Order: sequence, then structure tokens, then C-alpha cells
Amino acid sequence: MKPVTVKDLVERFSLEVLAGHSELHRPITKTKAHRPGLEFVGYFEYFPQEHVQLLGRKEITYLHKLTETERNLHIGNIVKYHPPCFVVTRNQEGLKYLTKYCEEERIPLLRTAAATSKFQDLVDLYLSKSLAQEMAIHGVCVNVSGIGILLRGKSGVGKSETAHTLIRRGHRLVADDIVVLKKISPETLLGTHNGKTKEFLALRSIGLINVSRLYGRKAFQDETRIVLDIELTKWQEHALNNDLELEPAFTEYMDIRIPHIEIQLQPGRDVAGLVEAAANSWYLRQQGYSAAEEFMQRLQSD
Repeated sequence: MKPVTVKDLVERFSLEVLAGHSELHRPITKTKAHRPGLEFVGYFEYFPQEHVQLLGRKEITYLHKLTETERNLHIGNIVKYHPPCFVVTRNQEGLKYLTKYCEEERIPLLRTAAATSKFQDLVDLYLSKSLAQEMAIHGVCVNVSGIGILLRGKSGVGKSETAHTLIRRGHRLVADDIVVLKKISPETLLGTHNGKTKEFLALRSIGLINVSRLYGRKAFQDETRIVLDIELTKWQEHALNNDLELEPAFTEYMDIRIPHIEIQLQPGRDVAGLVEAAANSWYLRQQGYSAAEEFMQRLQSD
């Protein structure tokens, strides 16, 4: 997890700094922005003080209607908790009293032209990804027909070459060599690159290629939700399970279980085609369809 500061928020969303210029180094450690409502009427028992505080039209209009004494009391009660920052939306004006308190308490006061609900969604998404628990693994990450897949295996087994074939068939590269996994929720695993390897694919005997330059922008995707873990292994005689339906296997990353498939390699096998088949089969299973179940039903109907 990389640290996020108020300055990162300012730069990411081009926010105007109204107060607290010297405090932009403040850390942000919580993922969701909070709109103070009950706090303005004096209820602080569950006040999430470590969250970004968002002030929309509703909050600012309420403050404008208060007397100076009431306003000073309500704002004073909130700023004493020293949240990371306040963000005012819709470029609202008349914020001298708010600026005064933020300057006194050295709390950044920021402003954006964006609508409140839209900005809150963007901030929550940005913080959830930036503050997510993460780990890096050796492998390749691709998006096959909208389905995020991890390709793993020993060095030289053919992961990057398989990814290259998939790209030529219209699918997308996400990361090669180093895949960064982020736990966005208890059930959601996001795969992305580390920045340095963005768009690059390393092919033995060829070297480094930029897939976006070589095959167009559609050949690359910045991130994808991981739903399949495919391990490429060397062919082993008599090791394949030829049952109609294999026992489900899983790989666990940060307590998230991902369906696992092993594909054994042999000259002449269309590995990229097998990856496509695995992706399409997973999708059909999500729709409630199983080829093995349909086949057994046909046998039983005879």
C-alpha cells in the first residue's frame, strides 16, 4: 500500500487550495470521503475524523443560514478533530469563515467545480485503489474478452509468448513479468502493472516490445479484475486428469480465493486457444451453464 497525502488528492483532481497550503503533506489513511451532517448539529459519537470531509451544497447552504455565533460553534466543533482536509464542491463561494478556521487549525481547505456525488464517487474509487492491500507476483496479467486472467509458471515456460498470441487475437495485456495485485474488497482482486513495465512485453529471442505502439491502444488495459489463475506447466505423461469435469481448485491471494487451472504444455498445443476456452467456460459458469452437466443429462435421458 502506497501512502496517499492531501497533495496527491490535489494533484489527482486539480483541486484549488483555499487554506492550509503548508499542510498538504498530511496523510490520508481511510478510503471513503465523509459528508458531515449530524456533526453540524453536535453529534460526534461516530464521527469518522480520519476521512476526507466533503462539503456539498447542502452542507454549505446550512452553514450560510446560521448566525455567526452558531456557525462558529458548529465549525469549531468539527475542526478541533483535525480531519485530513475539507473539500468544497461546485465552486461554492462565501467561505471566509471556513477559511479562517482552517487556517487557524492548519487544516487544508480545498475546492472543486465538480458536483458532490460525482466527486465523492471519484475520490472513493481513487482512495480504495490507492490504499488497497497489495502484493506483487511474477507472472503475466491479461484481459481475455473482458475476463481478467493471471498467467503463471516457471521462467521460460511461455507466459509472455502466450500473452502475445492473445494480443494478436484481439485481447489485451495488463502487465508482464511483475503483476501488482490489489485487494479492493473482500471478494475483489485487481491486477495491474507497477508503472515501469506499463505496455511492455518481453519476448525471448525478440526482446522488449511496446504492445500499444505495435498493435494499437486496444492491445493494452491499465487494470482488470482477476477471476482466473492459470498455471502453465511442462507436459507430464499420464499426469492429466481426463474426467469430464475436473475438481475445482483455487489459489489464494490476500485471503481471496481465485479459481485455478493448470495447462500442461506440449509442442503443437494451442495454449492461447485453451486460455480463451477457459475464460469462456468461466463466463458460462457464471451464467449457470455447465457443459459436463448437460452431457450427463443427455446420457441419462437415453
